[in-house]
Amino acid sequence: MSQQGPEIILGVGGGIAAYKSCDLLRRLQDRGYQVTVVPTPASLNFVGKATWEALSGRPVSAQVWENVHTVPHISLADKSEFFVIAPATADLIARLAAGRADDLLTNLVLASNAPKMLVPAMHPSMWLDPATISNVKTLRERGFRVMEPEVGRLTGDDQGQGRFPETSSIIRNFDEMTGNVSDLLGKKVLVTAGGTRESIDPVRFIGNKSSGKQGIAIALAAKKRGAQVHLIAANIDEKSVKGIETTHVVSTQEMHDALIKDFPQCDVLIMSAAVADAKPKASSFEKIKKSMLGNIELTPTIDLLADMSKSKNGQLIIGFAAETKDHLQEARRKMQTKGLDVIYVNDVSGGAIFGKDETMGTILTRNGADIAVKETSKDALGNLLLDQAIRQLG
Repeated sequence: MSQQGPEIILGVGGGIAAYKSCDLLRRLQDRGYQVTVVPTPASLNFVGKATWEALSGRPVSAQVWENVHTVPHISLADKSEFFVIAPATADLIARLAAGRADDLLTNLVLASNAPKMLVPAMHPSMWLDPATISNVKTLRERGFRVMEPEVGRLTGDDQGQGRFPETSSIIRNFDEMTGNVSDLLGKKVLVTAGGTRESIDPVRFIGNKSSGKQGIAIALAAKKRGAQVHLIAANIDEKSVKGIETTHVVSTQEMHDALIKDFPQCDVLIMSAAVADAKPKASSFEKIKKSMLGNIELTPTIDLLADMSKSKNGQLIIGFAAETKDHLQEARRKMQTKGLDVIYVNDVSGGAIFGKDETMGTILTRNGADIAVKETSKDALGNLLLDQAIRQLG
């Protein structure tokens, strides 16, 4: 899966329920999915291409013959990790069962090995017709996940099984297929990332090697699990946090100001930022000449973790420790002195971990056993820490 969330195809069949997929698209985006809409030509009679492009923020094609130079039926198939086709009409189900490839969507289905889910919607007589029953059975045997349509009112006065399911039910089924859990739904998670910088003069600063990758990974993982996420990011690439509410800061004081504003409203604070321990006692407004850089008088920066712990009111605080020796001993001391519930410590000897996509270390909890983390991705560590947050929150 991509760091910004799984890439999925939202296929839209040519039924009146196509308009309901506009809400489905929005809810999929809310869950962190990156969505490309592929409507069948017939479905454009119900919802036009301009609507799908406006809602998805992406180009929309219905035919293989559009944008031929990109070979869309192969390039989109290779890029996509999951399919959800909603609504899936009787005609579309029949064409998929027969292995037809007469528009872009059916071409993509044939060209991709990604898991696929169908959301049927049609008149009850069509759903219960032996041909449709056989086609659905065939698709399920091929590995398609096919939802049962709901019972209710359809077009006109007709009633019966064939109604497009509620969006929440579709999302729940799709999450089960993708493994996208929502155990942080309703929780507010505040994450810090990156490395703070303390100005010496207009061109120089005291800083560190933190890239912010770990904090970004945690923020994205929390969003995928349903949390309302706010990221306070110090000196990171702004493009890397698309879709996450982000406050960009430079110095430790700016990060402190942002924390004071948002900490009271959060349920979980995860302090993964590498905060500068000291700053120049006085910062020059003009560039200091090289010959005058012999001595820089330093003063400690504010201890963000300790300060947040003082105002703690039921929040869970997870901290990080980067050590070069006595890792576990130093982590336990930091956890006690700074009032942390969970801490992750790693060995940064020789600059290890900083800027890399992998990490290794130990998770320590206030009321549990130490958890050794062998070399793994920072995405995976983010989810391990969120698992601990869920356990601590009960």
